[in-house]
Amino acid sequence: MVHAITGQCHCGAVRFRFTLPSPKIELLDCNCSMCSRTGYLHLIVPHAAFELLTQREAMSSYRFGTGAAEHLFCTTCGMKAYYQPRSHPDAWSVNFRCLDEGHGLTPKVRSFDGQNWEAARAKLQ
Repeated sequence: MVHAITGQCHCGAVRFRFTLPSPKIELLDCNCSMCSRTGYLHLIVPHAAFELLTQREAMSSYRFGTGAAEHLFCTTCGMKAYYQPRSHPDAWSVNFRCLDEGHGLTPKVRSFDGQNWEAARAKLQ
């Protein structure tokens, strides 16, 4: 059974939906300089399963460090609801905390040592 999930930034200017094959999911709780400051919980969603429902122009982009990750922020409220992580080039990282209520997902949270990114990346499946 495919599960359709929706979410948005705080103000709703950035809305998205995606599908998952199971309600049982794994979230990554990263301690890097960006994620630890925002409380971001990563849900990795393949590009093919994700659809942006609003205009891409509603977001601004920010890159730092290697520049491989593209952090996307709502230009109205500043929320980062999803972005392109360097760890998963074929998927989006969706902020679990930005999902609409009633999603029915059952998360298991795993720590990700983003402060030691190279070693932690090697441990990802």
